[in-house]
Amino acid sequence: MPRIPLTPPRTLLTRIGAWYSRRTYGKVLDPGLAYGHHSRVLLSYVRLERSVAKWRALDAGLKHLAVMAAAARINCSWCMDFGYWEGHELGLPTEKIERVPRWREAREVFTELELLVMEYAEAMTETEPTVTDELARELIARLGEEAFVELTAMVALENWRSRVNSAFGLTGQGFAEACQVPSRR
Repeated sequence: MPRIPLTPPRTLLTRIGAWYSRRTYGKVLDPGLAYGHHSRVLLSYVRLERSVAKWRALDAGLKHLAVMAAAARINCSWCMDFGYWEGHELGLPTEKIERVPRWREAREVFTELELLVMEYAEAMTETEPTVTDELARELIARLGEEAFVELTAMVALENWRSRVNSAFGLTGQGFAEACQVPSRR
Protein backbone atom coordinates (compact mmCIF):
# COMPACT_ATOMS: atom_id res chain seq x y z
CA MET A 1 0.00 0.00 0.00
CA PRO A 2 1.42 3.40 -0.94
CA ARG A 3 2.66 5.51 1.93
CA ILE A 4 1.52 8.70 0.20
CA PRO A 5 -1.89 9.14 -1.41
CA LEU A 6 -1.83 8.68 -5.15
CA THR A 7 -4.28 11.55 -5.48
CA PRO A 8 -2.14 14.68 -5.79
CA PRO A 9 -3.68 18.14 -5.99
CA ARG A 10 -5.31 18.73 -9.38
CA THR A 11 -3.11 21.32 -11.00
CA LEU A 12 -2.34 22.07 -14.61
CA LEU A 13 0.99 20.26 -14.18
CA THR A 14 -0.53 17.08 -12.73
CA ARG A 15 -3.28 17.06 -15.38
CA ILE A 16 -0.73 17.43 -18.19
CA GLY A 17 1.44 14.76 -16.55
CA ALA A 18 -1.50 12.35 -16.31
CA TRP A 19 -2.44 12.97 -19.95
CA TYR A 20 1.14 12.40 -21.12
CA SER A 21 1.53 9.28 -18.99
CA ARG A 22 -1.71 7.72 -20.27
CA ARG A 23 -0.73 8.52 -23.85
CA THR A 24 2.79 7.12 -23.47
CA TYR A 25 2.33 4.18 -21.08
CA GLY A 26 -1.39 3.42 -21.21
CA LYS A 27 -1.90 4.48 -17.59
CA VAL A 28 -0.86 7.15 -15.13
CA LEU A 29 2.39 6.12 -13.46
CA ASP A 30 2.22 5.89 -9.68
CA PRO A 31 5.59 7.64 -9.14
CA GLY A 32 4.25 10.65 -11.04
CA LEU A 33 1.18 10.71 -8.82
CA ALA A 34 3.38 10.57 -5.71
CA TYR A 35 5.70 13.32 -6.97
CA GLY A 36 2.60 15.35 -7.85
CA HIS A 37 2.29 16.41 -4.21
CA HIS A 38 5.27 18.74 -4.78
CA SER A 39 5.07 20.47 -8.14
CA ARG A 40 8.69 21.66 -8.21
CA VAL A 41 10.02 18.19 -7.44
CA LEU A 42 7.71 16.71 -10.11
CA LEU A 43 8.77 19.25 -12.71
CA SER A 44 12.48 18.82 -11.94
CA TYR A 45 12.16 15.03 -12.08
CA VAL A 46 10.30 15.14 -15.41
CA ARG A 47 12.96 17.45 -16.87
CA LEU A 48 15.69 15.10 -15.69
CA GLU A 49 13.98 12.03 -17.19
CA ARG A 50 13.37 13.84 -20.50
CA SER A 51 17.04 14.84 -20.66
CA VAL A 52 18.27 11.37 -19.77
CA ALA A 53 16.10 9.87 -22.53
CA LYS A 54 18.29 11.71 -25.06
CA TRP A 55 21.55 10.08 -23.95
CA ARG A 56 22.86 7.73 -26.64
CA ALA A 57 26.49 6.86 -25.83
CA LEU A 58 25.59 3.55 -24.17
CA ASP A 59 23.74 0.74 -25.94
CA ALA A 60 20.06 0.80 -24.90
CA GLY A 61 20.05 -2.91 -24.01
CA LEU A 62 23.10 -2.58 -21.77
CA LYS A 63 21.61 0.52 -20.17
CA HIS A 64 18.39 -1.33 -19.46
CA LEU A 65 20.14 -4.34 -17.94
CA ALA A 66 22.10 -2.00 -15.65
CA VAL A 67 18.92 -0.21 -14.57
CA MET A 68 17.13 -3.49 -13.87
CA ALA A 69 20.10 -4.93 -11.96
CA ALA A 70 20.15 -1.85 -9.71
CA ALA A 71 16.37 -2.01 -9.20
CA ALA A 72 16.59 -5.72 -8.38
CA ARG A 73 19.39 -5.11 -5.87
CA ILE A 74 17.28 -2.48 -4.10
CA ASN A 75 14.24 -4.76 -4.47
CA CYS A 76 11.96 -2.10 -5.94
CA SER A 77 8.93 -4.06 -7.11
CA TRP A 78 7.50 -1.09 -9.00
CA CYS A 79 10.77 -0.59 -10.90
CA MET A 80 11.04 -4.28 -11.72
CA ASP A 81 7.46 -4.37 -13.01
CA PHE A 82 7.98 -1.28 -15.18
CA GLY A 83 11.45 -2.51 -16.19
CA TYR A 84 9.98 -5.73 -17.51
CA TRP A 85 7.65 -3.74 -19.74
CA GLU A 86 10.45 -1.37 -20.85
CA GLY A 87 12.71 -4.30 -21.72
CA HIS A 88 9.89 -5.83 -23.73
CA GLU A 89 9.36 -2.52 -25.55
CA LEU A 90 13.11 -2.41 -26.34
CA GLY A 91 12.86 -5.89 -27.85
CA LEU A 92 15.11 -7.57 -25.29
CA PRO A 93 14.63 -11.32 -25.04
CA THR A 94 12.15 -12.23 -22.30
CA GLU A 95 14.61 -14.80 -20.97
CA LYS A 96 17.15 -12.06 -20.25
CA ILE A 97 14.64 -9.70 -18.66
CA GLU A 98 13.30 -12.41 -16.38
CA ARG A 99 16.76 -13.50 -15.27
CA VAL A 100 18.25 -10.14 -14.34
CA PRO A 101 17.44 -10.50 -10.61
CA ARG A 102 19.39 -13.80 -10.57
CA TRP A 103 21.92 -13.06 -13.30
CA ARG A 104 24.75 -14.82 -11.47
CA GLU A 105 22.87 -18.13 -11.67
CA ALA A 106 22.00 -17.56 -15.36
CA ARG A 107 25.37 -16.48 -16.73
CA GLU A 108 24.89 -18.51 -19.89
CA VAL A 109 22.01 -16.23 -20.96
CA PHE A 110 24.13 -13.07 -20.98
CA THR A 111 27.20 -11.91 -22.88
CA GLU A 112 30.41 -11.19 -21.02
CA LEU A 113 29.85 -7.44 -21.41
CA GLU A 114 26.27 -7.69 -20.11
CA LEU A 115 27.56 -9.56 -17.06
CA LEU A 116 30.17 -6.86 -16.41
CA VAL A 117 27.54 -4.12 -16.72
CA MET A 118 25.22 -5.85 -14.22
CA GLU A 119 28.12 -6.50 -11.85
CA TYR A 120 29.00 -2.80 -12.01
CA ALA A 121 25.37 -1.75 -11.43
CA GLU A 122 25.17 -3.94 -8.35
CA ALA A 123 28.55 -2.78 -7.04
CA MET A 124 27.49 0.84 -7.45
CA THR A 125 24.19 0.17 -5.69
CA GLU A 126 25.75 -1.33 -2.59
CA THR A 127 25.92 0.86 0.48
CA GLU A 128 28.97 1.53 0.52
CA PRO A 129 29.62 1.12 -3.22
CA THR A 130 32.00 -1.76 -3.99
CA VAL A 131 33.15 -0.73 -7.47
CA THR A 132 36.74 -1.82 -8.03
CA ASP A 133 39.39 -0.11 -10.13
CA GLU A 134 39.69 -3.28 -12.19
CA LEU A 135 35.97 -3.42 -13.01
CA ALA A 136 35.90 0.27 -13.94
CA ARG A 137 39.03 -0.10 -16.14
CA GLU A 138 37.55 -3.10 -17.96
CA LEU A 139 34.27 -1.32 -18.65
CA ILE A 140 36.04 1.83 -19.85
CA ALA A 141 38.18 -0.31 -22.17
CA ARG A 142 35.09 -2.06 -23.60
CA LEU A 143 32.60 0.82 -23.67
CA GLY A 144 34.71 3.96 -23.91
CA GLU A 145 34.75 6.83 -21.44
CA GLU A 146 31.56 8.53 -22.63
CA ALA A 147 29.46 5.35 -22.39
CA PHE A 148 31.04 4.53 -19.01
CA VAL A 149 30.00 7.92 -17.65
CA GLU A 150 26.49 7.37 -19.02
CA LEU A 151 26.33 3.91 -17.44
CA THR A 152 27.39 5.34 -14.09
CA ALA A 153 24.81 8.14 -14.28
CA MET A 154 22.04 5.69 -15.28
CA VAL A 155 22.77 3.41 -12.33
CA ALA A 156 22.79 6.42 -10.00
CA LEU A 157 19.47 7.59 -11.44
CA GLU A 158 17.96 4.14 -10.99
CA ASN A 159 19.13 4.15 -7.39
CA TRP A 160 17.17 7.38 -6.95
CA ARG A 161 14.08 5.97 -8.69
CA SER A 162 14.15 2.67 -6.82
CA ARG A 163 14.81 4.17 -3.42
CA VAL A 164 12.11 6.82 -3.82
CA ASN A 165 9.55 4.33 -5.14
CA SER A 166 10.35 1.86 -2.36
CA ALA A 167 10.14 4.60 0.28
CA PHE A 168 6.78 5.70 -1.14
CA GLY A 169 5.63 2.06 -0.84
CA LEU A 170 4.88 1.74 -4.55
CA THR A 171 4.44 -1.73 -6.00
CA GLY A 172 3.82 -2.99 -9.53
CA GLN A 173 1.12 -1.56 -11.74
CA GLY A 174 0.67 -4.61 -13.97
CA PHE A 175 3.20 -3.69 -16.66
CA ALA A 176 4.86 -7.12 -16.62
CA GLU A 177 1.52 -8.88 -16.95
CA ALA A 178 0.74 -6.79 -20.04
CA CYS A 179 3.80 -8.34 -21.72
CA GLN A 180 2.82 -11.95 -21.04
CA VAL A 181 1.76 -14.10 -23.95
CA PRO A 182 -1.77 -15.30 -23.23
CA SER A 183 -2.09 -19.07 -22.96
CA ARG A 184 -3.86 -20.85 -25.80
CA ARG A 185 -6.68 -23.02 -24.55
